[in-house]
Amino acid sequence: MRNIPVDVFPEFAPPVVEVQTEAIGLSADEVQDLITLNLEELLSGVPWLESIRSQSVTGLSSIVLTFKRGTDIMKARQMIQERLTLAYTLPNVAQPPVILQPLSATSRFMMIGISSDKVEPTELSLLTRWTIKPRLLGVPGVANVAIWGQRLRQMHVQIDPNRLRDAKVLQEDIIAAAGDALWVSPLTFLKGSAPGTGGWIDNRNQRLGVQHTMPIETPEDMAKVAVTTPSLLLSGKSLSLGEVTEVSFSHPPLIGDAVLKNGNGLMLVIEKFPSANTLEVTRGVDQALAELSRGLPGVQIDAKVFRLASYVQDSISNLTQAIAIGGVLVILVIGAFLFNWRSALISVVSITLSLLAAVIALHLTGATINTMILAGLIVALSVVIDDVVFDVDTLRGRLRAQSQTAACRS
Repeated sequence: MRNIPVDVFPEFAPPVVEVQTEAIGLSADEVQDLITLNLEELLSGVPWLESIRSQSVTGLSSIVLTFKRGTDIMKARQMIQERLTLAYTLPNVAQPPVILQPLSATSRFMMIGISSDKVEPTELSLLTRWTIKPRLLGVPGVANVAIWGQRLRQMHVQIDPNRLRDAKVLQEDIIAAAGDALWVSPLTFLKGSAPGTGGWIDNRNQRLGVQHTMPIETPEDMAKVAVTTPSLLLSGKSLSLGEVTEVSFSHPPLIGDAVLKNGNGLMLVIEKFPSANTLEVTRGVDQALAELSRGLPGVQIDAKVFRLASYVQDSISNLTQAIAIGGVLVILVIGAFLFNWRSALISVVSITLSLLAAVIALHLTGATINTMILAGLIVALSVVIDDVVFDVDTLRGRLRAQSQTAACRS
């Protein structure tokens, strides 16, 4: 009983698979028309499918597929993955569709707050994204770690309309100058979207690869990039990005934010796999956070924002206390009703053995103890108590009648 998995609710949800496709720069209407509708048509013929629900927001398409109860979730995911190999008609700005990890019906089991007075928000976001999140995903039972309030650092080139008009250049010229200045660009219509290799140098016994060093590291470097247009070339004038734009380090626009007790920070929402042991997964996350905290000076980690394990532990403690009090009351009631210590002992042993037999059966079948199972055990236990008391009382009456009959015959 000490090692049996414990959760709040059973896995009551039908098999669900979610497919997400990221398309940075597209509006909600464009995501709907170019990505979501195409994927819905592609996935509508998957076997065992019961319903499809989709949501299109700026830069992201989400499709939730619900399958018939009893469907093997791994087979359903395999069928979806085979269909997604045909998704080659999506726009170039869209990333390949991704199937999210399967989640438990009570998926969110822990929320962690991360804040710091010494580390700036962008650096804190980088630490969380590349150090904390991968470590937590390595804990057995953890399916996903979502970061709220993430501020990943980007180099922003913001155009000043007045200076752009005075310089008599177009917005497309600024975009091309900024995008082609990088070795790799996400914009498919720029040269930087297809970077070339650095080549190599051969000597007598080996080949040495040539690797370029990024010439632009700071906003000041980007501000020095020249803007070239036919009109500027003909006039012999020179123009840099810094003359018509403001270049700085910043972060993408926030869709949602996290507010902690001491101000803004990051909120990590941790979700678990179906049928994962909540207490074991929580202990694994706590151990990982303890290991990480030693290498993150100046970063405060609050692992008590939300803990499903605390509710489970409190419930187990309250239930243990209620069982102990209820057991004593049952013994007193049986003793007072039967008024015979042997009959009371037989009743108590029978009730205890029935409860243990039920728990052993649940353990052998790999079941998880939750509120529904506990409710069933309580109902069954009340029936067992009633039957045991009634049977023992009936048996005592028969034995008393037999003894009286034997006395009369003697």
